[in-house]
Amino acid sequence: MKRSLTVLLLIVSLTLSLPFQIAAQDPAQDQKISLKTAEVILDVVVKDKKGRVVKDLTAADFEVNEDGQRQQIESFRLVKREKTTAEAPAAEKKEPAPAVAPKATNLAVGEPEIGVSAIAIVFDRLSQDGRTRARDAARSYVGENTRPDDYMGVFTIDLALKVIQNYTTDNRLIREAIDRAGASSSASFSSGAEQARSQNQRVSDLQQQVSSASSAAAAAGASGNAAAAGAAGSASGSASVDLRFAEMTRRTLETFEVLERDAQGYATSNGLLAVVNSMRNLPGRKAVVFFSEGLSIPPNVVAHFRSVINQANRLNVSIYTIDSAGLRAINPNDETRAEINALGRRRVDHDPSRPETGRPMTAMLERNEDLLKLNPQTGLIQLAAETGGAFIGDTSNIAGKLAQVDEDLHSYYLLTYSPTNQNVDGKFRQVSVKLKKGDYDVQTRKGYFAVNATGYVPMLYYESAALGALNTPNLTNAFPMRMMGFNFPDAAHKLRTVVEVAAPMNAFTFAENREKKTFATDFTVLALIKDQSKQVVAKLSRQYALTGPLDKVSATRAGQMLFYREAELPPGRYDIEAIAHDAPSGKASVQRSTIEIPDPDETKLRLSTISLIQRAEQAPASQNKDSFFQIGDVMIYPNLGEAFKKSTTKQMGFYFVVYLPKDLAKGSKPISEFTLQVTQGKTMVADFPLKLGAPDAQGRIAYASALPIDGLNPGTYVLKITVKDDQTSVTRSQTFTVEP
Repeated sequence: MKRSLTVLLLIVSLTLSLPFQIAAQDPAQDQKISLKTAEVILDVVVKDKKGRVVKDLTAADFEVNEDGQRQQIESFRLVKREKTTAEAPAAEKKEPAPAVAPKATNLAVGEPEIGVSAIAIVFDRLSQDGRTRARDAARSYVGENTRPDDYMGVFTIDLALKVIQNYTTDNRLIREAIDRAGASSSASFSSGAEQARSQNQRVSDLQQQVSSASSAAAAAGASGNAAAAGAAGSASGSASVDLRFAEMTRRTLETFEVLERDAQGYATSNGLLAVVNSMRNLPGRKAVVFFSEGLSIPPNVVAHFRSVINQANRLNVSIYTIDSAGLRAINPNDETRAEINALGRRRVDHDPSRPETGRPMTAMLERNEDLLKLNPQTGLIQLAAETGGAFIGDTSNIAGKLAQVDEDLHSYYLLTYSPTNQNVDGKFRQVSVKLKKGDYDVQTRKGYFAVNATGYVPMLYYESAALGALNTPNLTNAFPMRMMGFNFPDAAHKLRTVVEVAAPMNAFTFAENREKKTFATDFTVLALIKDQSKQVVAKLSRQYALTGPLDKVSATRAGQMLFYREAELPPGRYDIEAIAHDAPSGKASVQRSTIEIPDPDETKLRLSTISLIQRAEQAPASQNKDSFFQIGDVMIYPNLGEAFKKSTTKQMGFYFVVYLPKDLAKGSKPISEFTLQVTQGKTMVADFPLKLGAPDAQGRIAYASALPIDGLNPGTYVLKITVKDDQTSVTRSQTFTVEP
């Protein structure tokens, strides 16, 4: 057995350099709110009809319902913080009274509240007038008073999120940061809708010209006037050419407008999500004061926008949105009305004998639904209403209205309850707070998703159902699925870890639309990486909301889903828990494994995970060459635990990378020993030395070979690779199964 393995081992062997990919993440610790061990926290602001905060209520005055079910209030208190006035001039200073810091309690985790408020002042992309208006309002809101208990940070959202001022209580620094934010220019995301409507009118005019010229040519031909018929025909042909190019221009403008709105929506949502998520570990009242001139939510951004609201609700962050356009001279619904009217004219003008190719027949109806969300205030109102904040708009007195934000942050009720529904199923729980007496307005969050902690990365909207299914005890796998983790301790990527998940596409639901002649899927793959204390240290996910032409559905079903994500993990042992969840059917499958991340010390010899090869193929020209699994022009697809069948394959490919120590001592041998062993239980099946090729310029040796399996009996084996130099010995193992 050993001899045959030795002879055949290097039949397929290559040693090439391997580039690597970087994708960094910033770690942070997640706030842990477990429904089975802790209470739900609610900040509640109560105001009378004149907008004044009500401060004399008791727990008996409140009624809390979750999904319509009455909840028992466990803890209750009124939190009050008085603002500190500006210091008097030195000559008039009096001896200050001893300050008494508030000693509220974070009742969910039993830790003392730090007695401060966290306020993020965020400026969206704004016009010059909008920036000036927002700057003046923010300066007025901050005021001249000292704020020892109010930590404020100043941020701007453009094509990226920029930190203008870290959180501080220094009023001077805050005001200077507001001035800088108000003076900075923004990328232009001006709407091209008016230009598109003008182009629509040109198309309509050309259609009329073509129709009139065609009618004139027909009439002249019928009367026998050949010259007139020829002139009219020439005019019709010229107008037809102009019409075709005008339609191309119109489609260009429409496409760009949709893509531009998507880009704007994603940039704003990502910026807000990052700001909100950073507040996760801070108790007390937390708020975002968001200055914007409008936030329209196109269909592609809806789920991401919902993730902002969800994360704000999970972390008790209220978002106050301010329409920095001030008192609009034009009704914000006018743009929506103009676009819908233009779309209506297009339907009337549409010539059924000349269909627009490449567009579904229902495209205009879908566009009509999208246009209903064009009102720039729609997203701002929703963002505030669903996070317990308030919307300020249609006013030139923004600064005056902002006073209510300040009052909300300094006087509110903090109450908690233990949910009667202890099932952590990933579903949204609707929360309502009412008062048993009095005619008051109540501000609080609208609900939360019943999920366990997901690490430092915010939970995205589409992940809730998968997280709920992952928490289901004794979940039965509904379809085959495989998962594995890989580590490549490269010097430039020494903390990078790869997680791959595979499942057949036919495991998921394909909704077929015969009218549109399209298919659609909606499934999610999610992986949680936990340390040895069972805390989530990384969350990796992707939603597969795929659509395509109906005639391609069979080929798509016959394929395989391959999920690839990277995480940054320090040395240690980790558990990986992955789930694939089909949204329409609710079916899911789960796989669990462990991975060991060794010390990535560059001065020592290192060895990557041994990857068994499922298949290898020529990498497409467009393929990103900075991949862990690409060797030259060959892309390797690793085996994720599937058995190797002797009836269909004679050998098992494997692949790994050796990393030589940095700055080798003169005269030392890079590699003194390289061995391969195959064991089955306690039986040694193969044990022999091998040779490695020369390292690349970065000191890496990528090795791929094939192990013959036709001589192996069916069963489970362990492939072990050991590499030694003068000072270090490194061993990695991989289990594989052989079937008849």
